[in-house]
Amino acid sequence: MTHAIEIEDLRKTYRSKSGTPVLALDGVSFQVPQGRIYGLLGPNGAGKSTLVKIISTITPASSGRAAVRGFDVARQPLEARRQMAVVLQQAAAENLLTVRDNLLIYAYLHGMARSIAEKRMKAVAEEFELGGRLRDTVQELSIGTKRRIQVAKIFMLDAPIIILDEATTGMDPLMKRRVMDRLRAEARKGRTILLTTQVLSEAEELCETIMLINRGRTMASGTLLELRKRTAHTFRVSLSFAQTNGELIGRLEALKPLELQVNGSAAELLFHGEEASLLGKLADISRDTPILQFEVRGPTLEEIFVSLMRDSP
Repeated sequence: MTHAIEIEDLRKTYRSKSGTPVLALDGVSFQVPQGRIYGLLGPNGAGKSTLVKIISTITPASSGRAAVRGFDVARQPLEARRQMAVVLQQAAAENLLTVRDNLLIYAYLHGMARSIAEKRMKAVAEEFELGGRLRDTVQELSIGTKRRIQVAKIFMLDAPIIILDEATTGMDPLMKRRVMDRLRAEARKGRTILLTTQVLSEAEELCETIMLINRGRTMASGTLLELRKRTAHTFRVSLSFAQTNGELIGRLEALKPLELQVNGSAAELLFHGEEASLLGKLADISRDTPILQFEVRGPTLEEIFVSLMRDSP
């Protein structure tokens, strides 16, 4: 079965202003099955936006292959574009047009009939709280509202693949939650979603598969559980005591956690090392100050990301 997105040994080299070659992507490969939510994570300059631009036919690759639903983006760009609805990190709304015209023209350009476009525009405007703004010119609006327009545009279409590059930047938490809920619903219908984000909690909650990228190279990829196995010696410990005091906090600090947070009678610690060794030391503490509750958890996506970034060359 053809994957929704197939990337094979993709490389991209730019020329800097001084003429020096800059390697933006260095042999990136991955596949996205149909109906999955796939996240690309990495710091600024990691190559995420370059990768999205290549997939969406905006920028040509220097070498390698990218295909969307079996259509090669270099050899069959028109067919590939028809498979996608894309929101890029740069503004994707026309500033001199009204909100209404932005939504409708986007649909018209993708071949949608006027009657269907009008009906869908009203539904999308209501969902993204743009109904009172339809006659406003986009350049008059806030950054957060512009982002809502950008995201609303992709739901004007029925394209099988949605590509979002930092799409929720600038949105308020309630609207961001609404977008995430809508993306989950679209994935359940069989649409494939590729998104880039620096909001790690968002990716952890939304993405089924995640690829971490840095300096144009893949650092790791897989489900959250698979990524946790890459950092098996990083774990978080939650402790609850009847009460805490300076002496107890000092003993916890002596365990040399990466992080220590004490809130009332509870303590949260992050460690990198052998779990068995730590458990023996906690047993010693509990003899003097009983531990009422104890829990060990794997690392969060943010902690995995920081660990892999720290270990990357």
